[in-house]
Amino acid sequence: MTADPPIARRLADAGLPMLPRTAWLRVDGDALVANLAVLRTLAGPGVAVHVVVKADAYGHGAVPVARILEGAGADGFCVASLDEALELRAGGVRASLVVLYAVPAEHAAEAARLDIDLTVADDVLLRRTLEAIADARAAGALRRRVGLHLQVETGLGRDGVGIAAVAQAARAIRATPGARLAGVWSHLAAPADAASARRQADAFAETTGRLAAARITRTRRHLAASGAVLAASAPSHEAVRVGIAAFGIAPDAVVGDPRIRGRLALLRPAASLHALPVRVADLPPGHGVGYGPSFVTVRESRIATLPLGYADGWRRAFEGAPVLVRGRLVPTVGRVSMDSVTVDVTEVPGPPVTVDDEFVLLGRQGSAEVGIEDLARRGDTIAYEVIAALGRRLSRVYDSISGTGTIRTLMGEVRR
Repeated sequence: MTADPPIARRLADAGLPMLPRTAWLRVDGDALVANLAVLRTLAGPGVAVHVVVKADAYGHGAVPVARILEGAGADGFCVASLDEALELRAGGVRASLVVLYAVPAEHAAEAARLDIDLTVADDVLLRRTLEAIADARAAGALRRRVGLHLQVETGLGRDGVGIAAVAQAARAIRATPGARLAGVWSHLAAPADAASARRQADAFAETTGRLAAARITRTRRHLAASGAVLAASAPSHEAVRVGIAAFGIAPDAVVGDPRIRGRLALLRPAASLHALPVRVADLPPGHGVGYGPSFVTVRESRIATLPLGYADGWRRAFEGAPVLVRGRLVPTVGRVSMDSVTVDVTEVPGPPVTVDDEFVLLGRQGSAEVGIEDLARRGDTIAYEVIAALGRRLSRVYDSISGTGTIRTLMGEVRR
């Protein structure tokens, strides 16, 4: 495998200055586009694919990711909060947007102005939202109707109006001037558990049956998210919501499931974490490294210091995790601090490691890889938390090997 050119050269070739700090998250735009295509195929013909880009696109950067995927034909995007939707609109994203958690009723008119759909999942909040919409309509503050997606409780136990109340809630939405019923949806608790997923799918079918009996039809239904799309455990209906899988990461619910290993293999991780050392030094035997110190050299050791730490999402629990340099796994040593990680590079073959050697803390280098599931196990957590925790002070570098996208950092953008 041919090594990438040094980061300084790649940025210079794109007309960009060097990064302000030599630790960065690289996001492969081609992988995002390829994953979208795979998930569209799995969802089935005629099914709209909405990509979930909440939590700053699971740490990948919501605006640039959405712009890449919008250009690749994504039908829309889902977020968790109104401020996330506003960020996408301000960043030039024009596709359909749905906020998946309740928004204070006072913001309904603002959402309508920017063509942002909202979710209602509670009877009291639904009433308040409809009252606010009606008041805004009466005051002339609405130029378009507010799209509302009605979330239904089918077994997750966390969100949604009860099945028995669905038809009444839908009628209330349709009866409110300035409001429209844009969709009905629910969320699976255990998509890899066929029996559990079937129970929820049946409950959702009962919901839509009740709506049909109330002559409320032609409403977009969405139930399946990443896990269900990969496990084929729930109907796709008119739309699916794909989140973590769009970034090439297996949903926690299906990690290790041999039945869908082939489908997971079709996805490519979009993110990799890189750093250049800010110091490489030879330390004598008996020298402490970092706070405590929790590590003391037992021989003359060459120690590289990388400029990222737990403030960037590289957790203290990752102490001792291997990283890559020159395609070789080497151990981190000493405690992870707020701004630095130290690595023992004593045994790396060839010329001594220097500040010009690029390290990979997450991702592939040569034939070796540090997988996100490995880090999650070390931190006693799940891949979602690992990737979403990677902080914004890490520069994001957006890359397209095919040359069809952009190279972008937090400092600017240049088209290839």
